[in-house]
Amino acid sequence: MRFSRSSLLAFPRSPRRSRLLPLLALLTPTLTPAAPAAGVLAGLGAAGLVSVLGEARAAQPMLGSVQLTFTLDQTGAFVNGTPVTLQSPPRLIGGRTMLPLREAADLLGQPLLGSGTQLQLARLSVDVRQNSASLSGQAQPAGTVASVGTTLYVSVRTLADALNANLSTDDRSFTLTALRDGGNPLSPQARFSTDKSVYAPGERVVYTEYPFDPDGADITARRWTGRQDAYFQPGTYTVGLTVTNSRGLQSQPFTRTIRVEGTPADSPLTYALKYAQPGDAFPDPQILNYPSATPVTVDGPNYPLLFSDSPEVPTQSGILYQDSVQGRARLLAYHLNGLGRPARLYVMARNLESRAVEVRSERLGETAPTRIEGILGQVTLMEYFASSGGTTLSLMPGQSAAVYASPTLSAGSGVNVMQDLTTSGRVELTFLMLEDSLPPTGQVAQQLPYLQPDGRHVRGTFPDAVRHLRVNLSSLPTRIVIGDGQVDPAIVGTDALTRQSVRLSGNYGVLYDLEVNGAAGTAVALSPRGGLYRGAMNVQDGPITQTIKLPRSGNALKPDEPVMLWRAQSDRLNIDFVPASGSNLPISLVFYRARTLSGFGGLIKTYQP
Repeated sequence: MRFSRSSLLAFPRSPRRSRLLPLLALLTPTLTPAAPAAGVLAGLGAAGLVSVLGEARAAQPMLGSVQLTFTLDQTGAFVNGTPVTLQSPPRLIGGRTMLPLREAADLLGQPLLGSGTQLQLARLSVDVRQNSASLSGQAQPAGTVASVGTTLYVSVRTLADALNANLSTDDRSFTLTALRDGGNPLSPQARFSTDKSVYAPGERVVYTEYPFDPDGADITARRWTGRQDAYFQPGTYTVGLTVTNSRGLQSQPFTRTIRVEGTPADSPLTYALKYAQPGDAFPDPQILNYPSATPVTVDGPNYPLLFSDSPEVPTQSGILYQDSVQGRARLLAYHLNGLGRPARLYVMARNLESRAVEVRSERLGETAPTRIEGILGQVTLMEYFASSGGTTLSLMPGQSAAVYASPTLSAGSGVNVMQDLTTSGRVELTFLMLEDSLPPTGQVAQQLPYLQPDGRHVRGTFPDAVRHLRVNLSSLPTRIVIGDGQVDPAIVGTDALTRQSVRLSGNYGVLYDLEVNGAAGTAVALSPRGGLYRGAMNVQDGPITQTIKLPRSGNALKPDEPVMLWRAQSDRLNIDFVPASGSNLPISLVFYRARTLSGFGGLIKTYQP
């Protein structure tokens, strides 16, 4: 519906607004496209109207004025010619044309301040409890404000006066034209653009941010709504951005609307194989149907694992585990402080030779202290892969020293440590949990009791704790299963304190040295098969060596939502994997063909601002 200038001027208005009309006429843009007919509006339906609401709002920052056109008793309306829907229709109450206050303020881009019983919109003050209003301190007639159910209505004439707006009418339809709110001049401004406004389903959306602050303050936080890297279902989507500056001031939301239609460019899976970053999860409902590839075990450098996890929660100071080693060994300990008072975990080395012996720490990763079990293994692995050499201790015959000492553990907090040692002779390694008041000396260790296993967890020494595996990729996709106890059997060792044989389910602490041949052009992902998994892997792809946090955030939980590990560029890909403490096994490594396909769906957008 369109209104001529004569009809706008013919509507009665207050003298004050009359003086503002020439200015408003200059600032108000002429709307050239006609508003859709009522039949078209009705044909959109509620969902269609809601979807274009964001488009109307997105246009507001670009306009000098916001123009709301509405009809009594109808939820269909227009903002600057764009159809929108009202949750509560305009009404005639007590002979007055009334608009829902909150919705009207939102559509006109005006801040509605206050809460509880007092609301403020420009010059208009509303007492919600009394259903009364004042304009610049002047009380307004009874009936200016009314409530219908839980919706607060206000006279459209009073609303126009409060906003210094222009109000025109044609039969039962009205147009309210108001300048948008100027906002806080100290607030930052949110801004962004997309590379297009219309996308194919599954096509990547490239977002370019360019927010700014009026005084050059730093933008310290961003909050997005509705943002996706790709939309796989046709429809209209509104994306919003709000930013905060270093002074703590927040911008008004800035929105843009995009439309998704046409022939799909990618499915969620093919999109992920193009764009997912290492550590990102993506859907693949067919993953358990892929055939398994069986790696071949080959000879290579090996060494034992000393594993201490029983009793997992010691309740007194004592010796958790003890054995002797010579040469290289890996230590893995996982314990919670159950002493009820501060304590520390130590690993003591005692020289068993009649000569001086050196003990060198080659790699060390730890998580301590923490009460969150799920992060123990992941942080330890990230630190372990990042470490490169450490301290060297020289021990005289019979001398003891701590090769590891945890931070102080409060009651109930835990520690996870993994350490590679190399010794120049035989040394005795002792895992101790000591209350904080006891020093970790050889004399104290000799007086401590050996703590009994808890019957639920494992401790022991496991020889050959490195598995060198080789696999040649042929048909894809394919899976490699790790830690299931069948295809990949559990390692077997001995509890040196009880001399009993023990089995390490999950192979925690075992290093898998996996070499994949024929890897160029493939993508590899981790699929959790036993429940929650949080870990890390180290990959070597030609000259590139990188440790990948899996997943990037949160937990991997579902087998059909694998986590991207790497896209191989070289024909040979090396992966170092250690099952993470505190996570569940088994896992699968899934290999996909990731080379770009021909056609539209094969295009890759490389710009990443």
